Amino acid sequence: MKAKRILSGMQPSGKLHLGNYFGALKNWVSLQDEFECYFFIADWHALSSLYEGPGRIKDFSFEVAVDWLSAGLDPEKCTMFLQSDIPEHAELHLILSMIVPVPWLERNPTYKEKQDEIKNVDMSSYGFLGYPVLQTADIVLYKADYVPVGIDQAPHLELSREIVRRFNKLYKKKVFIEPGAKISDIPKLNGLDGRKMSKTYNNAIFLSDGEKEITKKVQSMLTDPARARRDDPGDPEVCNLYPFHKIYSPKAMQDEIAADCKTAKIGCGDCKKMLSQTMIEGMKPIMHKRQEFLACPDVVKEILRAGTLKAQAVAKSTLEQAKQAMKLK
Repeated sequence: MKAKRILSGMQPSGKLHLGNYFGALKNWVSLQDEFECYFFIADWHALSSLYEGPGRIKDFSFEVAVDWLSAGLDPEKCTMFLQSDIPEHAELHLILSMIVPVPWLERNPTYKEKQDEIKNVDMSSYGFLGYPVLQTADIVLYKADYVPVGIDQAPHLELSREIVRRFNKLYKKKVFIEPGAKISDIPKLNGLDGRKMSKTYNNAIFLSDGEKEITKKVQSMLTDPARARRDDPGDPEVCNLYPFHKIYSPKAMQDEIAADCKTAKIGCGDCKKMLSQTMIEGMKPIMHKRQEFLACPDVVKEILRAGTLKAQAVAKSTLEQAKQAMKLK
């Protein structure tokens, strides 16, 4: 039986951080063993927030590719490519934009959320309003069966499904597949200040951070606000450190830290020191692989070129079918 197809992407709007890794990338690495996976660097999407300084996108795209490979994506198991290297994405986006009612886009909750979150860039552009249409083109070009998302992101995929239904009904041919949500269990990880980990908030631990940077950042992390003094008992479940201990520290250490925190046997400084050590140890495999790939940039570029050739063959075929259904061919 043919493996189901997965499609997902990441914007190269900056370095990847632990939120990106545990929110998506770690899951992708496991999916590539079970599904036919297409993963793309969404550099055209990045223009929605980096349009004033687009020259940075090229460097960020390379860094994203390095992070993907360092985290375990295998070009022998999945297809990785750069969105802008396949013009069929832009062409299908244009075609779909002609059939999508504006109110569908205006009701998109992410449109408002991003405008509230990103204050240093004017996000009231046509391109940002219409990004779900480009996102739909990205997905349906590859006839993806599933898009991996967290449970809170699943409703965002419904707009793509609506666009597919509208196209297929208008042109009386089932050209596109309605993509399903592949729900993944995403651990809740906040940034250094307790807010959502984000490049925008300057509160992230990056996959590219070295040992000194990680130690410094962990030392600055917000802890249980109720522990004003060293001998105040704490609550690990409201502390920003403990979710990271659950990921990086052995279970016995987690239990000991939780008990000692509740009885004020250890202070927040002790807890941070232990987390720094286990986090660095846990991140070392990615650190070492990053250095290897950074030393061989041509290898990274060739992986993306090979992925582009494979992906474009699929994209061209799908776009041709869409045009034939519309009688444009």
